[in-house]
Amino acid sequence: MDNLSDTLKKLKITAVDKTEDSLEGCLDCLLQALAQNNTETSEKIQASGILQLFASLLTPQSSCKAKVANIIAEVAKNEFMRIPCVDAGLISPLVQLLNSKDQEVLLQTGRALGNICYDSQSSKEQFASTNIAEELVKLFKKQIEHDKREMIFEVLAPLAENDAIKLQLVEAGLVECLLEIVQQKVDSDKEDDITELKTGSDLMVLLLLGDESMQKLFEGGKGSVFQRVLSWIPSNNHQLQLAGALAIANFARNDANCIHMVDNGIVEKLMDLLDRHVEDGNVTVQHAALSALRNLAIPVINKAKMLSAGVTEAVLKFLKSEMPPVQFKLLGTLRMLIDAQEAAEQLGKNVKLVERLVEWCEAKDHAGVMGESNRLLSALIRHSKSKDVIKTIVQSGGIKHLVTMATSEHVIMQNEALVALALIAALELGTAEKDLESAKLVQILHRLLADERSAPEIKYNSMVLICALMGSECLHKEVQDLAFLDVVSKLRSHENKSVAQQASLTEQRLTVES
Repeated sequence: MDNLSDTLKKLKITAVDKTEDSLEGCLDCLLQALAQNNTETSEKIQASGILQLFASLLTPQSSCKAKVANIIAEVAKNEFMRIPCVDAGLISPLVQLLNSKDQEVLLQTGRALGNICYDSQSSKEQFASTNIAEELVKLFKKQIEHDKREMIFEVLAPLAENDAIKLQLVEAGLVECLLEIVQQKVDSDKEDDITELKTGSDLMVLLLLGDESMQKLFEGGKGSVFQRVLSWIPSNNHQLQLAGALAIANFARNDANCIHMVDNGIVEKLMDLLDRHVEDGNVTVQHAALSALRNLAIPVINKAKMLSAGVTEAVLKFLKSEMPPVQFKLLGTLRMLIDAQEAAEQLGKNVKLVERLVEWCEAKDHAGVMGESNRLLSALIRHSKSKDVIKTIVQSGGIKHLVTMATSEHVIMQNEALVALALIAALELGTAEKDLESAKLVQILHRLLADERSAPEIKYNSMVLICALMGSECLHKEVQDLAFLDVVSKLRSHENKSVAQQASLTEQRLTVES
């Protein structure tokens, strides 16, 4: 490390004089030191102020530009070095070097830019204040060779994770370049072309994750980019089908876009795509198409239109899927669609669906699938308010899962479970009482009411449910045995008025029935 200090002092002098032999020797020493202890060496480089001198060594005429880019790539592996690299003005000269025909220069420059912007939101914001987006797109337009395009792609992808840079890339014309690549490569079976098609369409989807860039490209549903992306969905190329469905899911991030798309036949295109992937289909395409349908189903006005278009039937074909990501999106799509009583009743009486939901409620390895299954079970009851639906769920063994859901760490799920259980108690208590008893519902309600951390709505709905359970002899006895009066009477002075009022009503009920 003493040698390193000498090297850094020497490098300061030689970087200004540009004495080539000495310069090369100093750079080799730095690379060796970085190989031995990257973090400590990087700290010393930062403290020495040498980074500011590197910009002058990155000119196209410099004979040591590849080594300097390599050093920058190495130091930028450390997160604390990324912003100093931007502040030292290294971005612009590095971008210019992507024009080089020297493969080593290209490799090290790509690594340097990629590492500087890797996984670092602070440094990406710094990039946004440079003209890197415009420079990279200009450079990209000039390139014909696959390797150089790939190198620029590798720099673009992490940069495009920043919303401000997404918009800059869109405004600089990157989307048009990407669409052109897709058009050129779509029918090719060359490996390089297939790679470029994937990278280009993936980057296109990434640009749509920014709200401003997405809206700019949507252009009220009339934009040429939006229309081109739509044409990818009926394509025979799986990569384009995937990118098209993901793009629709990204466009479907606000109500106005969703309503426009549903009114213009996007749902039918997505259902056709799903139909092509039912038997031994491509899982990523299934997942993407279901994601798009789920997002489109969020606005209330779209639900009835999508139901009458046959979306539930199309989605139910994937009930047999054993792939958790597909199961998760399938459940989310159905849950979004069943706000209407008729739809909830129809699905809630579908024994195959309810049995599958009960099975997935036990998918402990996949928390998302387990949570969505519970929420859909609850939603079927809450929206249908149907005795037949409740009977189907009881017969399929679903009650215990709703009781467990009432203990969830998420208040919204607890609440959904308690409301569903109150409907069960009001409409079909006789059918469900044995399952409610064996699931220890009364003990759980006692715990929720006694726990000071329980949210006001949880306390309120727990007391509503207690009153509803009094119609069952065995559950009534459990309520009496657990001294609920003590817990409930304390809640009469609760700061939440609704809770306090319900506590008074519940106390009266418990006193009368004791």
